Amino acid sequence: MTGERFTECLASLRWTQRGLATILDCDDRLVRRWAAGQADIPASVAAWLETLAKCHDAVPPPQGWKRRVATQD
Repeated sequence: MTGERFTECLASLRWTQRGLATILDCDDRLVRRWAAGQADIPASVAAWLETLAKCHDAVPPPQGWKRRVATQD
């Protein structure tokens, strides 16, 4: 996985680099290095992110569930 694709996956999931670092319990500097292409992204992390991003893209949020605010005349 390239740093560019890594960043695309995070954007698809609406995750920040810091948020991912928290999820993975790792230093956020490591995640920044992955995004910048300065460190190799472990295959297991890359596969996990790809799977999550593809699922997130394939299944959009539900529509029509929000209640409309009643207007007062």
